[in-house]
Amino acid sequence: MDGSTNSLDDVSGSSAEYPDRVSMMEGRLQAQEDEIMLLKSSLADALRRLRLHDQLIPLLKQQIIAVNPAASRVLNQVYCSDGFSSSRKLSSSSALDSPRHPATRARRNSEKLVKDPQEKTKKLLDKKAASSANLLNRSPSLESRTKDLIARAGSPGSRRGTQGQSIKMFIRGRPITMYVPSNIQNYEDLRMEPPVETLELDWVYGYRGRDCRANLYLLSSGEAVYFIACVVVLYHINNRTQRHYRKHTDCVRCLTIHPDKVRMASGQTAGVDKDGKPLQPYVHIWDSSTLITLQQIGLGTFERGVGSVAFSFADAGAFLCVIDDSNEHMLSVWDCAKGTKHTEVKSTNEAVFTVEFNPSDSTNIITCGKSHIYFWTLSAGSLTKKQGIFGKYKKPKFIQCFVFSLTGDVLTGDSEGNILTWGKSPGDVKTLGKGAKETFQIMRQTRAHDGSVFTLCMLQGGALLSGGGKDRKIIRWSADLAPERECEIPEKFGAVRCITDVNGEEVLVGTTRNAILRGTFSDGFVAIVQGHVDEMWGLATHPSQDVFLTCGHDRQVCVWNTAEHKLDWCTTLEEYGLCADFCPNGAVVSVGLSTGRWLVLDLQTKEVISDYTDGNEQLSVMRYSPDGSFLAVGSHDNFIYVYNVTECGRRYSRYGKCNGHSSFITHLDWSKDGKYIMSNSGDYEILYWDVAGGCKLLRNRYESKDREWASYTCVLGFHVMGVWLEGSDGTDINALCRSHSERVVAVADDFCKVHLFQYPCPKPKAPNHSYEGHGSHVTNVRFTHCDSHLLSMGGKDTCILQWEVKRAGTSDGGDRLHSASFTSSPEP
Repeated sequence: MDGSTNSLDDVSGSSAEYPDRVSMMEGRLQAQEDEIMLLKSSLADALRRLRLHDQLIPLLKQQIIAVNPAASRVLNQVYCSDGFSSSRKLSSSSALDSPRHPATRARRNSEKLVKDPQEKTKKLLDKKAASSANLLNRSPSLESRTKDLIARAGSPGSRRGTQGQSIKMFIRGRPITMYVPSNIQNYEDLRMEPPVETLELDWVYGYRGRDCRANLYLLSSGEAVYFIACVVVLYHINNRTQRHYRKHTDCVRCLTIHPDKVRMASGQTAGVDKDGKPLQPYVHIWDSSTLITLQQIGLGTFERGVGSVAFSFADAGAFLCVIDDSNEHMLSVWDCAKGTKHTEVKSTNEAVFTVEFNPSDSTNIITCGKSHIYFWTLSAGSLTKKQGIFGKYKKPKFIQCFVFSLTGDVLTGDSEGNILTWGKSPGDVKTLGKGAKETFQIMRQTRAHDGSVFTLCMLQGGALLSGGGKDRKIIRWSADLAPERECEIPEKFGAVRCITDVNGEEVLVGTTRNAILRGTFSDGFVAIVQGHVDEMWGLATHPSQDVFLTCGHDRQVCVWNTAEHKLDWCTTLEEYGLCADFCPNGAVVSVGLSTGRWLVLDLQTKEVISDYTDGNEQLSVMRYSPDGSFLAVGSHDNFIYVYNVTECGRRYSRYGKCNGHSSFITHLDWSKDGKYIMSNSGDYEILYWDVAGGCKLLRNRYESKDREWASYTCVLGFHVMGVWLEGSDGTDINALCRSHSERVVAVADDFCKVHLFQYPCPKPKAPNHSYEGHGSHVTNVRFTHCDSHLLSMGGKDTCILQWEVKRAGTSDGGDRLHSASFTSSPEP
């Protein structure tokens, strides 16, 4: 039992986790099945439209001839000339091979990674769907020309008005028709401008403790320094304020502090850009007081990412040591003043967890990791190593951490729960002969924890703190390694990841469940930073308070306060939470789960007051009607379930079901009068529903072009057509949200960015403001109730960013700009 638990502790500290790989492969297989289902539905829809086209043309032809026999010849000419349109190519066929961000590329392009017998079928369906889509391209033209001919034959002299105007956009080769609202007289003359509003990062929720080490430091200014996603956070503990270092272009992986306690060094992973090209990782040396970058180290040198960094101490931080994430884990030493590489050597093919200079001798460097500890000597511009010898002691699977004692010894913590004391021994002349060199051997083994020792922290007086994995204990040891005191952190925070000394009594503790605790052995510990620990998708903002809710794959539902920048409360569910929405009265919130269940929680008591199930597939969207009388639940079973809501959101009864989508529901919105729903699906359909009339599908989408919507979160629609880049994959945009003022729309994309567009945004290549900070695909965005802030949620980076919405100029000028966006230029 202990062995298996230790193994689990070890795996949680390594970069490659077996359960994550299994889960990723399952996700890839599911993504492939979804893609095949989407292609099948696209093909069926294309064939259905072709059959309808073949049935419609003869009937229309008969009607025209009956009204005006002379029109027969004209109609034949039109039909024959348009028959050549099938040779036209779709503008975005290249989007089928659009490269992906690493966090979602495996999910989107799983056919390249998972070899399956269905691959040939998928390719065949792909060709048929593309062929059918090309044939369909002529149908709208035929229909419009036929209508025009009927109008001419029936009432000579009449002509078609602008109310029939429509625009087509293509996603993955599929044409999507957008009907132009009546108040736009000339679509081509619409002018798109960037919004006057901008975003400024206000707060970062979360901490990366799950898979990183030694990433929590305390400055003399009273600020704790840590990182999550692409942001290094400087959090003033007493003042409860944040500053942010934001010069990294991808996820920060390591951090260290200079001996002057002001300068910092942080390294990042490589990642890829939106075109799939690898980005180069590097290390930044920066000033923590001014947030100015002083040096950029190693651009073009490191592979995959930077795993560990350390400043030298004996020479006042003249050198910086870096270990990258390449197969050989290259160890390099850099001159901090010049920014040049001093030397470089291959380290090991095994995982390396940390590196440090000997504080009293900058020519000595130590690295440790999987089954090894190396003692390096820097001499004459080159590095040589000696491996620590375990001798009679059992060789642990991982050396997790080490520190230098005040006497010069090296203390390591390992996956067996032991603290090992290392020292120099003279060479064994009897075995190795004369000239045998000194070795580094274990002088003492001290049993410390049940499970891995994840961190060691040396205090000023020579005492030592150790943090455990399985037992979650923090133990204080005397200088001669006698245990003095111990405490255990609460289970909900996970294991101890790192410890930082505050004043000899008070400490900061980073945990494996992405929390930072503050406390003492006497008074216990409280969380000052908390966050999710797995991928997040559900985000909802309160209709009248500075409160928002998040949920995700870690089964946590968290309610946060945007004004006080803190977690109000958190509860754990039995399944993943994937979507949520507040009732308009603000008293309850509904959360959709991964199994088809959905819950209604009381915001005050935190209790579940209702529990329902619709289908057996995951729910993707929950949305209350504006007056709170209905709740719409969008599912991956292709249905939208509609419920009557009574007793202030505490009682629900099934009202109806919207049946008509051929793929899973992705987004939906209610009309302002609460009678209609607009919805999007996984095969890029836009459908409209008459809820008041019994959840009926509105066959004529043209009739909904002027309808006003209470919210706008659908990613496909005329009013947000301009947020899509040319050649976009249909999954490039995960979510969007219109502000309550209806001035701007925020977009969450698959390339780690948040965008801000003017609303409405109906024209391609619309100018916008783009913002970085997330380290993986951005899964959701929402404005707070008064539009003062925007919240964005990362997927795998487990990060929530709170942006303050800045408005430039006067409100009058902004209103004029907004109203002008839908005003066409006067015709000559």
